[in-house]
Amino acid sequence: MAKNAPIGDGRRIGAVKQRSQTKTSSGHWVKRDSKTGRFMDVKSDGQPFKGIRKER
Repeated sequence: MAKNAPIGDGRRIGAVKQRSQTKTSSGHWVKRDSKTGRFMDVKSDGQPFKGIRKER
């Protein structure tokens, strides 16, 4: 039976749309929805989210 082979290693190419991240005063990175401006998630390890653009 034929099947479609996976292309590449299956990871996303490019940045996540409609998202941005910024660093809080405590040093944690927080993910924000660009449409509504609401905060979505906070990382506790001090490293930025992968594939999400940073705000200036």
